[in-house]
Amino acid sequence: MTDSLSRKAAASPMLSYLLRSWRRGVLYIGFVGIFAFFSVTLMDQGFLDPDNLLNIVRQTAMISVMAVAMTFVLAAGEIDLSVGSVAGLASVITALAIHDYGFVGGVIAGIASGVIVGIVNGLLTTRVGIPSFLTTLATMGIATGTSMWVSHTAAIPILNRSYSFVFGGGNLGPIPVLFLWVLVIGVVGHIALRKSSFGRRVLATGGNDTAAHYSGVDTKAIKARVLIISSTMAALAGMLYAGRLQSGRFQFGEGDELSVIAAAVLGGTSLMGGSGTIIGSIVGALMIGLINNGLVLLGLDYSQQLIARGVIIILAVALSQRDALR
Repeated sequence: MTDSLSRKAAASPMLSYLLRSWRRGVLYIGFVGIFAFFSVTLMDQGFLDPDNLLNIVRQTAMISVMAVAMTFVLAAGEIDLSVGSVAGLASVITALAIHDYGFVGGVIAGIASGVIVGIVNGLLTTRVGIPSFLTTLATMGIATGTSMWVSHTAAIPILNRSYSFVFGGGNLGPIPVLFLWVLVIGVVGHIALRKSSFGRRVLATGGNDTAAHYSGVDTKAIKARVLIISSTMAALAGMLYAGRLQSGRFQFGEGDELSVIAAAVLGGTSLMGGSGTIIGSIVGALMIGLINNGLVLLGLDYSQQLIARGVIIILAVALSQRDALR
């Protein structure tokens, strides 16, 4: 009897480990499966054409950049709904600053716009005590309104070729510059989350805020920092939008917050906090881009793409909640 109980106790951790491994692998299995499905069904429509595959990378690069930062936010137990609007605001501010102050002035102004929004989000959430959901919902509207106001709802052209090359429009041989941005930010984000004390404090804060606080972690400072990082990366994404499309528009980033959150959660980041993976978030962004591209080639319209995206978000949230309950 005792031996039987001992074997069951030993098997339980192993079963739990296998279940966790399976859930982590679902994303990659799904990615391969979706890629194989579109490869077969859209072979004649050029899905596997190198230009189309590189175009998927370009289209998802901005989502990937924001998803890396969103991983930190969600892992810390918070959420940022303002990323799409901040991207649009940063693209407009950057375009206006380049016109008046050149390349360097535009870059500084664009990044500064994201930092300012992030500081506001961080202070309102950690010092005033407004939940990040409501704080970032409010700043989402403020950012959109500000970008519409300063641009008079018109596109602001960017004529600086150096900026357009560095921030999204250029290629180094066959490799898009956007891919290099994602690669660098992904590597830095992975190291920061998995190998640094900051990443450990982020995960501890999201896992159990009270326990982390009594262990000496300044949880308020951690939450403020991840919100600043999120807005800064959203601003960078907006600058990449502006560089790729050679203009600043308040519409850039519109609705991206849904795709960013979905990418992070699909990649294995829990909406309940305490866990996250940078590589998974980037793969999640690529999966969403893959699905959108395949649906376009299948002839589905934008409304049907929105339905598919909504189904993905529901699935991601359901999987996240199931993991949290276990």
